[in-house]
Amino acid sequence: MSELRIAVVGAGQMGADHINRITERIVGARVSVVVEPDVARGAAAAALAPGAVALTNFADALKRDDIDAVLVATPGQFHETVLLPALAAGLPILCEKPLTQDPVSSLRVLEAEQATGKQLIQVGFMRRFDREYAQLRALIESDRTGALLALHCAHRNPTTGEGYTDSMMITDSVVHEIDVVRFLTDSPIVSVEVKRPKRNSLAPSWLQDPILVLLETESGILADVEMNVNVQFGYQVRTEAVFEKGIAEIGRTAGLTLWQDGQYGGAEHTTFKTRFADAYDAQIQRWVTATKKGEIDGPSAWDGYLVAAACEAGVRAQETGERVEVEYVPRPAFYSHELVTSVTV
Repeated sequence: MSELRIAVVGAGQMGADHINRITERIVGARVSVVVEPDVARGAAAAALAPGAVALTNFADALKRDDIDAVLVATPGQFHETVLLPALAAGLPILCEKPLTQDPVSSLRVLEAEQATGKQLIQVGFMRRFDREYAQLRALIESDRTGALLALHCAHRNPTTGEGYTDSMMITDSVVHEIDVVRFLTDSPIVSVEVKRPKRNSLAPSWLQDPILVLLETESGILADVEMNVNVQFGYQVRTEAVFEKGIAEIGRTAGLTLWQDGQYGGAEHTTFKTRFADAYDAQIQRWVTATKKGEIDGPSAWDGYLVAAACEAGVRAQETGERVEVEYVPRPAFYSHELVTSVTV
């Protein structure tokens, strides 16, 4: 296969960004079909990829003979309705996070994937492809600073839209920390607790923002997460790792810092699209390369299920104010091979 022909399902902000990425920067692939129910949006997105066809229905896309793989970029509540028919068609899939919005539907997807006899789904937890996270994971594995004891995480967005709800603080935002904490510690999350600090008066009236989330891993590591989605000043993702013999931090201010006239300052990201641009590029390129070999090279559907289960516990903790234990089903033998994903440091 000289060129992987991709159907991108969903042409919103994320889908359009991926279409542009595949067209401009990814080697060995092109977008052949864009599926988007909004006709005008779909046409505009398809115009980003020369030769791409815009359709409003995924079922119509599956009837075509110019699709080798599927990239799912719809809102999370629609993922299952795309994943199940794509699996039935035997197509490799890159699914933006989350796999699905709850563990029950994620298990249905796992069952459908197992029925194909082959792992076809890679889930888009792009932080695993970020160079700084890869460096931090390598430091943890090296034992150079002793054992990892704790993680302090901050995830800050400038503002939120009208459709953003309290539960989405967990399922749409903290979801990234839930995956990356497991990635860094190589240990599943066993409990979630959510605390509510003083509310930001600049947050929408219906939203409790910020929140503090405490994640506990099976290995005993605690990770606290400040989830703060109305900070106004920019987009910021930071992680501090506390070791027996040192402390490491990633995610500091982007780019040049200037000292002048008794002051200093620099730039800060305003969106995830710049902060994680290289990680997204690496994720898509590695998915394309692996897919052409009949493999996956990233977080699996099982990883997606584990995150969905932890997110469900997180939402319950958010609602009750109590520590909630995460409930998992046993890992199927089909997913017994653990995929480790990071870029070369």
